Amino acid sequence: MAIERGVSESDKFDLEIDDNSKEIEVNVDAEFEESTDIDNIFGNLEDDQNEILEDGTMLVGVPPEPMIDQGTDFYENLAEIVDPTDLGRIYSNCMADYQDDKSSRKEWEDQYREGLEFLGMKFEDRTEPFQGASGIIHPLLAESVTQFQAQAYKELLPSGGPVKTQVVGMMTPESDLQAARVQEFMNYQITQVMKEYDPETDQLLFYLPLSGSAFRKVHFDQSLDRPVSRFIPSEKLIVPYGASSLDNATRITHVIDMSINDVKKLQEAGFYKKSDLSYISSPVYGDDGIEEEIDELQGVKPSGRSGADECEILEMHVDLEIPGFEDVNAEGEETGIKLPYIVTLLPKQSAILSIRRNYQQNDPMRRRVDHFVHYKFLPGVGFYGFGLTHMIGGLSRGATSILRQLIDAGTLANLPGGFKARGIRIRDDDVPIQPGEFRDMDAPGGSLREALLPLPFKEPSGTLLNLLGMLVDAGRRFASIGDMQVGDGNQEAPVGTTVALLERGSRVMSAIHKRLHYSQRIEFNLLAGLFKNYLPSQYPYKTANGDQNIKQADFDDRIDVIPVSDPNIFSMSQRVMLAQEMLQMVQSNPQIHGPMGIYNAYKRMYEAMGVQQVDQILPPPPPPPQPQPVAAALENGGFTGMKPAIPFPEQDHQSHIAIHMAFYNSAICQANPQLQGLVQGHVYGHIDLMARQQIEQDPEVVQMKQQMQMMQPPQGPMPGMPGMPPQGGMPGMPPQPNPQMQQMNAIIEAKVSQLTAQLVNQIAPAFEAKQDDDPLIGLRREELDIKAADVQRKTMEAEKRFGLDKERLDTQRELTEERIDTQLDIAEMKDETAQDRLNLQREIQMGNLAEKMSKNIFGGS
Repeated sequence: MAIERGVSESDKFDLEIDDNSKEIEVNVDAEFEESTDIDNIFGNLEDDQNEILEDGTMLVGVPPEPMIDQGTDFYENLAEIVDPTDLGRIYSNCMADYQDDKSSRKEWEDQYREGLEFLGMKFEDRTEPFQGASGIIHPLLAESVTQFQAQAYKELLPSGGPVKTQVVGMMTPESDLQAARVQEFMNYQITQVMKEYDPETDQLLFYLPLSGSAFRKVHFDQSLDRPVSRFIPSEKLIVPYGASSLDNATRITHVIDMSINDVKKLQEAGFYKKSDLSYISSPVYGDDGIEEEIDELQGVKPSGRSGADECEILEMHVDLEIPGFEDVNAEGEETGIKLPYIVTLLPKQSAILSIRRNYQQNDPMRRRVDHFVHYKFLPGVGFYGFGLTHMIGGLSRGATSILRQLIDAGTLANLPGGFKARGIRIRDDDVPIQPGEFRDMDAPGGSLREALLPLPFKEPSGTLLNLLGMLVDAGRRFASIGDMQVGDGNQEAPVGTTVALLERGSRVMSAIHKRLHYSQRIEFNLLAGLFKNYLPSQYPYKTANGDQNIKQADFDDRIDVIPVSDPNIFSMSQRVMLAQEMLQMVQSNPQIHGPMGIYNAYKRMYEAMGVQQVDQILPPPPPPPQPQPVAAALENGGFTGMKPAIPFPEQDHQSHIAIHMAFYNSAICQANPQLQGLVQGHVYGHIDLMARQQIEQDPEVVQMKQQMQMMQPPQGPMPGMPGMPPQGGMPGMPPQPNPQMQQMNAIIEAKVSQLTAQLVNQIAPAFEAKQDDDPLIGLRREELDIKAADVQRKTMEAEKRFGLDKERLDTQRELTEERIDTQLDIAEMKDETAQDRLNLQREIQMGNLAEKMSKNIFGGS
């Protein structure tokens, strides 16, 4: 460790050293009194490890290259510390990477900009193919975007808040209260405190189907002093060419348009490095043309001073290796691994405003902290998703072209033009003819018919009209909302048909909604992480239910934050229909759904309809009454109606057994075997309880329990130590098993079993004797024996018949195999005969050919 100490006049002394090997004890200062080995400080150090500064201060044991990182605050702006030369190199590398990343997506920007042109929000004045030609744009794309935005906005951001929680692991009363606090607080923050969340979510859901991708940035805003979740258009977030997701992107660049006044505020607060902002301004539009196209859709344009008070800032989340802040291993050696940082660039001044670490201080892996969430409409083949401009942009372009042709054809058919003779004179020929007007003209030769020749313009084509309808239907079918098809069917259709129709029409929208649900879950988890890091230990807030408090410890791993939306249901009509079908199924057979089935079905129906405070109009049913001890005579009366009875420990078991045995021996009970079994089971229950009571009163068992109580540790907090948990374990955790208690319970159960067996053996003859004396029982037994013998005879006959059938099947199988073998042999013989015939014919043909060739040869010679 380096020791920095200045030598004052009072500390100077004369020292004579005869032997360097001796240890000399020197009292240098009151706070530095210790035995010091001079050789260890001066003799064992090289000259290059000591440095004397200008003020006379000696740095002893200073390493050649000190690590700046060890003397800085973890959250400090490193741009204030890093050497300007290194800052310039970092700025140049980051800007070069940004330009490469931006140029790699040039085609995506062009396609997105062209898709915005077909939203139909502006009217185009056209002069081709003639002056005043139609410039209308078909609203197919705008209609699809509006439908999606209307559906998704209501589902992803309900009025009660978009967040719900669930307990991870075992549910306890403490964890349930914790989950309720987290859910209520986050919904309060999103709906009440974060006033920008609702309008930006609305805007995000409109951008999403256009570009296919939209982003949110979850971070702690220094100017607002609270967490925020900002919407970022896709053109404002740039990633490298090879990135397929935010997780594997080596760089993420967020283009921020910030007012110069806000930059000055952050500089004064110490968040940004100070720099001269007097002559800084950003261009109104970037070089991608997307912002210019958006302004044209809105009908706005920049004025002369637009951009004078704004500047463009690049916030780059990137891995860097900064000199003086290198990553080192346990031995202190540099590893060469780049660490995640957030670098804020000011391109107009070629300056870096801030460099901050982008990992947790206690994270040994130096993992990057995520701030961005990617919302996708449809999964693309790369980083960006596909939107409606990509999927039905061609259909919208074609529908616009055909619609313009139809309108232009109708215009030309209603106001046709043509040719006229050169010498014809018409008064006011530059003014169109009004309806009902006859204008004077001079025709050469006196023939008006020969002086004018109108062109044969046709009416709008029916083929084009049909083609337009086909294109529009195809586009609407691709982007349609499936629950609209449900009302067109039969209202009395079966449940399965209705659900199948609903699922068939909602597949595309359900998949899109599930992607949004996944992205929203990531966003809420990032927000919960910010609340965990920035909230105080106790944070009070006010709601409609009164003053509440949230604890910082509530945002732990036991609570999972998820969206309140259902990824499988995306509209109220779909939710109401499913709840209605569930209600009908419960009403059709309420017995199998339990005592709370009807109540829960109606409650879900009200919740699906969006009814608030359901308990006021649908109070929960009272809990079922607890069974109470009943007199033995009343229990016998219930037995006649086949109603079972429950024995209780406090009853007089001997009296109950005697009364039940008398009822068992009655003629009514003897005539009904089921009633006999019911009474026997009840009597055995009394026997078990009576045996337990006798064992509990056994002196040996009483002594064992007293000894066990003396060995038990005291329950609750120990005296004088209120912070210690009870001996039974932490709240919510199951108690630890006690071996002595388990051994004692095993002994007691063994004694109860022995005594129960004795009591059962005593009362069992009473049941059997009466059964033996009853002649009806004897007849019943003979009848059962006859039925058993008949069953045995039928079984033997069936086995014999099965054996005969098996033999017959074996014989048929053997005959079939022989027949197949014979047919195969015949087929092979036929094949050989046919082959021989072919060979013979081939030989005959070859002989004839040879004979003809010989004749031709000899004849020619």
